[in-house]
Amino acid sequence: MVSTEKPQYRVIGTSPVRPDGVDKVTGRAEYGADIKLEGLLYGAVLRSPHAHAVIKRIDTSKAAALPGVKAVVINADFPAQASGDLDLGEGRANPMWLVDNVLAGSKVLYHGHAVAAVAATDLHVAEDALALIEVEYEVLPAVIEVREAMLETAPVLHPELRTNVRARGAPAAADRPTNVALHMRVEKGDVAAGFAEADVVIEREFTTSQFHQGYIEPQNATAFWNRDGEVTVWTSTQGAFSVRDQVAALLKVGVGHIKVVPMEIGGGFGGKINVYLEPVAALLSRKTGRPVKMWMPRADVIRATGPTSSTFNRVKIGAKKDGTITAIHAYLAYAAGAYPGSSVGAGVSCATAPYSLDNVLIDGFDVVTNTPKTAAYRAPGAPASEYAVEATLDEVAEALEMDKMDLRLKNAAKEGATNAMGQPLAKIGAVEVMQAVKSHPHYTSEIQGEDIGRGVAMGFWFNGGMETSSSATVYQDGTVGLVLGSTDIGGTRASLAMQLAENLGLTMEDIKPQVVDTDTVGYTAVTGGSRTTFAGGWVAYDLGEDIKKRLVDRAARIWSVPVDQVRYEDGGVSGPAAEDGSARRLSFQEIAGKLQGSGGLIAVSATSRRNTQGAAFAGHIVDVHVDRETGKVSILRYTAIQDVGTAIHPAYVEGQIQGGVVQGIGMALNEEYYYDDEGHMLNASLLDYRIPVANDVPMIETVLVEVPNPGHPYGVRGVGEVPIVPPQPAIRNAVADAIGVKLYHTPMTPARILDELLPRE
Repeated sequence: MVSTEKPQYRVIGTSPVRPDGVDKVTGRAEYGADIKLEGLLYGAVLRSPHAHAVIKRIDTSKAAALPGVKAVVINADFPAQASGDLDLGEGRANPMWLVDNVLAGSKVLYHGHAVAAVAATDLHVAEDALALIEVEYEVLPAVIEVREAMLETAPVLHPELRTNVRARGAPAAADRPTNVALHMRVEKGDVAAGFAEADVVIEREFTTSQFHQGYIEPQNATAFWNRDGEVTVWTSTQGAFSVRDQVAALLKVGVGHIKVVPMEIGGGFGGKINVYLEPVAALLSRKTGRPVKMWMPRADVIRATGPTSSTFNRVKIGAKKDGTITAIHAYLAYAAGAYPGSSVGAGVSCATAPYSLDNVLIDGFDVVTNTPKTAAYRAPGAPASEYAVEATLDEVAEALEMDKMDLRLKNAAKEGATNAMGQPLAKIGAVEVMQAVKSHPHYTSEIQGEDIGRGVAMGFWFNGGMETSSSATVYQDGTVGLVLGSTDIGGTRASLAMQLAENLGLTMEDIKPQVVDTDTVGYTAVTGGSRTTFAGGWVAYDLGEDIKKRLVDRAARIWSVPVDQVRYEDGGVSGPAAEDGSARRLSFQEIAGKLQGSGGLIAVSATSRRNTQGAAFAGHIVDVHVDRETGKVSILRYTAIQDVGTAIHPAYVEGQIQGGVVQGIGMALNEEYYYDDEGHMLNASLLDYRIPVANDVPMIETVLVEVPNPGHPYGVRGVGEVPIVPPQPAIRNAVADAIGVKLYHTPMTPARILDELLPRE
C-alpha cells in the first residue's frame, strides 16, 4: 500500500467481518427468488424468435383458456407512453422505449425480445401457456454490426428516429430516418495544428464485442397490486428507488403508491438497474388480484438483458520525439442495441482522461442495432474507448523507441490541468499510479522464456456523486442502528458503518446497518457509478456530526452546565470538572443509557447530494504466454495498481480490484456474443458464453495507492469500476510483445490469434 498524507484512523483501514456474512454463508439471506407469499402465482415470458419483425397479430385466447392460467398481458395493457427522459441513476431512458423493451409494441427488435407474459398457478402451466400464444410476424432484415447500422442503406429500426447532433462545428444531421441516435463531440485546442507539430503519427482502428455482466443470480421480481391501489415489488436490484420510479412511470402510478423491497443481490455490475420483469409482474398482479413471482432462465438473461455496446473505434495520435503528445483524434461508434442510449458519452469523457493534452477531438456516435438494449456494465463505455487509446499509445512508444511508462508519465494528467472538456482537474493520483507501475518489481523484472510478453495500460473512471439518504438511532445499550437505502453489493454495509463508527469513536461492531425499502428511508440513488462508499460515507459523516451535537446537548442538560463547556471526544462526552473536582466524562455507552431519562432516544436523518467525488486511476501490468500452435493466451502474472483515495476496508477494496481484473480478462480473451446472419444469438448459455473461471487467472497482486480525495471527509474515491478498464489494452499489448502480432479486436480468441499467426508461419 502506498499512502500520501493519510491521517491515522481507528476503524478506517481495518478489515472487520462483514455484518451480512453469517446470513449469507448459512443460507438465511433472502434473495429475490426466495419470496413466498400466500396465493402466489408464477409468471413466464414469451420471447421473439426473430431479431427484427413487425408484430401483425397476437392472439392470447388459447393461452388464457388453459386451466391454471390466471392472466395474460401484452404491451397494449400498459398505459400509452409519450417521449420523455427518465433518470435511472446510472444512465437515462425514454419511457416510450423503456415500455417497449419490457414488452414489445409494434415491432420486435432483437432475438429474445419479450412479447407477452402469462401468470399461472404453476410455472410449468405458465410455460405451457406460452406455446398457445399465436403471434404473426412480418420478418424484416436485421442489422447487428454498428458500422453497417450507420449506413444509409441499413434497415431502419425506428422510422421516427433522427440524429441528435451535440457537436459544435459538426454539420447538421439530415432530416431522414436513421439508426444514428446521437452525434456528440468533445473538442479542445487545435487538433490539425497538433498533428502538424508531430514527429510521429499513428492511426489505428479497433472493434470490441458485446460483453455481458455475468452475474450469478438471474433477474427476478415479485409484485403484489393490492386492492387499495398500493403496489409492492420485491426484487434483486442495484437501486430500489430507480425500480420504483421506472415502475411508476410505466404504470402511470404515483411513486407514493409503490414500495420496492430490495432483496439481497447476487451480482449486478450495472446490469440490475433497468427493469425487465417488475412492471410485468405488477400488471399480472393487478389483473389477478394475487402476488406474481417471475425470474429469468439463464438464456433469457443473456439474450434479453443489457450487455455492453459492441464498438468501432478509430484513434489517431501524434507525438514529438521527446514523447510529448501533440494531438489525439478519436472516432467512437457504440451500438446501443434496440433503443437509443449507449454509454458512448462516458466513453468520450474517459478516452484520454489519464493524460493532460492540449489538442483533443473526440466524436462519439450512439447507434441502434438489432441486439439487446445495452445497460451499464462497470465503468460503462470506458473499457472500449480507453482500450483503443492505450493500445495506440503503445505503438507510439514503439515508434519513438521510448519506454511505455515514460511516455505515459511524460503526458500524465496532473492537478490543475484541464481535461478534454476543458474542466480543471482536482487533486488526482495519475502520476502516483504511473510511478508505482514504473518502479514495481513486476515492471522492472526481466521476461524469461519464449513467446512470453508483458503489457501495461492505464485506466480512468470519473466516479459518481448523486443523492443518498440514511438515518441512525442511538440505542440504550450504546449501539447505533444505521438505516441505508443503498443496495449492498460489494460490502457497503460495512464501509458505511465503518465511517459512522470512525466519526463517533466507536467500533464497527457497535453499528448495526440494514438495507430497507423505499418507504423507510429517503431517496437514494443506485449502487453504481462507484458512488456508494463516497456518497453514503458523506451521509454517515453527517449523521455522526448530528449525533455528537445532540449528545453534547444532552450531557449539558444532565450536568446542568452550558453547552459550550461540553465537548465530544474519544467516543464520549467530557465537561468541566464537578464541584468536588472530579472529572465529568461519560462514554458513548454511558450517555446512551441516560437518554430516555433526559429527553428520549436520539434518531437523526441526513441527505446528501454532494458532487465532490474524486476521479480514480489505475495502472495494470500483465505477463502472458501465447501458444503458437493453439492460439491460447495464458495469464502468467498480473499486478493491478490503483489510486483508491482512502481504503476504508482494504480487503473489500482488493476484492473489488481483483474482480474487475477478472472481468476485464474475460473481455480481452473469451467473452462475446455470436449472431447468425438473421441476428439470432447462438451462445446464450454459460457453457457457450465463456466467462473466466478460477484456472484462467493467476493470483492477482494489488497495490493500493492512497491519494485522499479532498472532497470527502475520509478521502474516499470510488474503486469498483476503474479496474475493469486496463485489462483489454494491457493484455493486447502483452500479446503483441510475446509474438509480435498486434490485434485490433477483442476478445483475442485462439482462432483470431491463429488467423494472424498462420499466414506468417
